Amino acid sequence: MTPVTPQPPALSAPPAPPPDERVGSARLLDRLVVRPEIGALLGAVLVFAFFSVVTERFLSTGGVATWLDDASTLGIMAVAVALLMIGGEFDLSAGVMTASTALVTAVLATRLGWNVWLALLVSLVFALAVGALNGWLVMRTGLPSFIVTLGTFLALQGLNLGVTRLVTGTVQVSGMRSTDGYPSAGFLFASTFTVGGTAFYVSILWWVVATALAAVVLLRTRFGNWIFAVGGSAQSSRAVGVPVVRTKVLLFMTTAGAAWLVGSINILRFTSVQANQGIGLEFQFIIAAVIGGCLLTGGFGSAVGAAIGALIFGMARQGIVYANWNSDWFQLFLGVMLLAAVLVNNALRRRAERVRR
Repeated sequence: MTPVTPQPPALSAPPAPPPDERVGSARLLDRLVVRPEIGALLGAVLVFAFFSVVTERFLSTGGVATWLDDASTLGIMAVAVALLMIGGEFDLSAGVMTASTALVTAVLATRLGWNVWLALLVSLVFALAVGALNGWLVMRTGLPSFIVTLGTFLALQGLNLGVTRLVTGTVQVSGMRSTDGYPSAGFLFASTFTVGGTAFYVSILWWVVATALAAVVLLRTRFGNWIFAVGGSAQSSRAVGVPVVRTKVLLFMTTAGAAWLVGSINILRFTSVQANQGIGLEFQFIIAAVIGGCLLTGGFGSAVGAAIGALIFGMARQGIVYANWNSDWFQLFLGVMLLAAVLVNNALRRRAERVRR
């Protein structure tokens, strides 16, 4: 009879350690930190909460309609400027371009009797041509876009004043309401829709559409990858086959196209335009983009963040009015927000770089 060798008892696997809740929290924090717009979102929440407590009118339906409208046209431009800044460039002619396109539309429609839609088309072609020229000059000459677009800013400002005085004898063009095609064009660009018995301007919808479109292009398309690449390093991008010149020219054209949209909204809503409109707005566009997470060095930023930056502008500007404060305080607010945004954005970028490693 064969002896049976006793077998050692089977060793059971050690129990798995319980999950560390800190790991999950850290991963969530890391995912939030790499989003450029997180700082702007926190700032918007604070501004909203502050003015909601300071003044009751801020949260009324009419108050919401007012500060959303204030932010809408600024937001359209801030989103386009954000794309350009992510691509590593600036456009100081963006503000005066809103007036230039409105003047082209108004002069053609009121002085030459053109249909408003045809005048809008010509002003769009004009805007895109100026944007393409800006981009081509920057890439062809190698000059900083700050210098090139500053020259464009001065040229457009002089053109606006000179042509307007030559055509009308004043610095204003008016009379859009009686032009052919105004009712349909006005409905698309300057009408209102009612929510809760309060009228909201359609420019708010244009702002939402522009933000959504820019976010999709930036995060879901090859062109969006090109924007981040050329903003991070144009030479490295060129080495891996990214069309740097085409990308930057298209970004300048995008900024000019957004200026045309804002100019069209303004001329059709107010039915008149001053030749000196838009001067100084380019800095507000850049500030809104920086508050929204864009770096001045390029390669980092968010279209949604720029829209939130514009929202902060609108809430603060109207909140100060509702609180019956002197409007001069708004300039202090801008300065503080700009400095805070630059510091926060730099800290977030460094944290994001560590996370991605």
